[in-house]
Amino acid sequence: MRKFFSGIVFAAFVSSAGIAGAAPPSVHIEDLTWPEVRDAIAGGATTALYYAGSTEQNGPHMATGKHNIVARHVAGRIASTLGNALVYPVLPFAPTGNAAGKSGHMRFPGSVTVSDETFAAVARDVAASARAAGFRTIVLMGDHGGGQKALEAAAALLDAQWGPSGTRVHYVPETYFETERRVEAWLKARGLPVGAHAGLPDTSELMSIDGAERWIRRGRLEAGDANNGVDGDPRQSSAEMGRIFVDMKVQAAVEGIRKRAAR
Repeated sequence: MRKFFSGIVFAAFVSSAGIAGAAPPSVHIEDLTWPEVRDAIAGGATTALYYAGSTEQNGPHMATGKHNIVARHVAGRIASTLGNALVYPVLPFAPTGNAAGKSGHMRFPGSVTVSDETFAAVARDVAASARAAGFRTIVLMGDHGGGQKALEAAAALLDAQWGPSGTRVHYVPETYFETERRVEAWLKARGLPVGAHAGLPDTSELMSIDGAERWIRRGRLEAGDANNGVDGDPRQSSAEMGRIFVDMKVQAAVEGIRKRAAR
């Protein structure tokens, strides 16, 4: 789903293109040319968003790329809401278990795992690339529970190194943890099942994104048990609820980013 710049960033693109009323490009760096990225930064888009996803089992009803699809969609909305940000490509891998011992999600075919060290190293290298490009604020986030501590440590390390020279690096836990809290409260208030993985919240979020029929097997929606990889019950999931949960995630992230930017 393509999201658009507004305000000063839009004006910068129109000016650089020399065409009044020209449509601005996507907020996703992978959709842009390098001159477009350069001009966006010069025009005020000085915040880089790095949002890690994961490739992991999500029950018999949902595609393994759930986190990646949600992360790209949410990151685009966060950038559009902020009005001064671009989004780096989503990292599709995260710590999901032990491959040799087949623990966690690695019990199921299709899951991919990386170590905390690898996960953090990629985040650091992407952040270094963002700094080289001219971004002054770099935000690290993750859509999967595994690796949150690694992102936090990476951000703290880089912020200590680069902060004195004017580049700030922030880990924003609200994107994951505050959203989780708000969604859980919303569901409990309505007597709906919460679930920790591939349940009603996860499934509804994916349903709310355009083209969800590619990723949801509605005939395979079933309550969680010891063997199907589901923790919760996705059978009451809906796109309507998913839009509410995605809005919560965008709002929590934007609040977290703005709070840190104001310090």
